[in-house]
Amino acid sequence: MDIRAINERVIGQFRAGGEIEGMHRDRLLLLTTAGARTGRRHTTPMMFHRAGEGDRLLVIASNAGATADPDWYRNLVADPAVTVEIGDSSYDATAVPLTGDDRARAWDEIKAAYPFFADHEVKAAGREIPVVELIRR
Repeated sequence: MDIRAINERVIGQFRAGGEIEGMHRDRLLLLTTAGARTGRRHTTPMMFHRAGEGDRLLVIASNAGATADPDWYRNLVADPAVTVEIGDSSYDATAVPLTGDDRARAWDEIKAAYPFFADHEVKAAGREIPVVELIRR
């Protein structure tokens, strides 16, 4: 499976405004980060979660349960200035990884809403899966 090819297809379908093959458009956003080493812009499609009363936009760096963080997460740790495309809008945001009790509460809420993340947690073999808030600038 060529993940880059799949991501390019999803990005194109998302930006075209139509259906996205195999995904729910209403649970998908595009996150653009600057490469940690190169500074080159990278766009990644991903699922998001609206926490609490829906005023917090969260993304989950589960990497499908891999033992390493995804590249997009390492990029935003190096440079938290990101661009978010959601629905028909696009805006600049600051990516803030959650910590402590805030992360624990959000993680429990995410696992309750989407039980497959509990499987990712087991597969991650001890890696704490980052939860990141995207705060509009």
